Amino acid sequence: MPVQVQQTPNPNAMKFTLPGRIFPKPLSFASGDAAAAHPLAAAIFALGGVYNVFMVQDFVTVNKLPDVDWDALTAPVQ
Repeated sequence: MPVQVQQTPNPNAMKFTLPGRIFPKPLSFASGDAAAAHPLAAAIFALGGVYNVFMVQDFVTVNKLPDVDWDALTAPVQ
């Protein structure tokens, strides 16, 4: 089962649902520096234009800056 992408009420946030539970506890990163020790979060921040990554059990929510287009982020995150 591939990663499913879902819009949220916030146009600057996108939910990526994973095929299974991966994260044993909630994780939240507000910067690339904070995410440096977590490979997935660090890779998402490295795409640019991201200001928050939130991970819970089987999904990841990515928050982007308003001037960044989802087309540039969705496929690489997925």
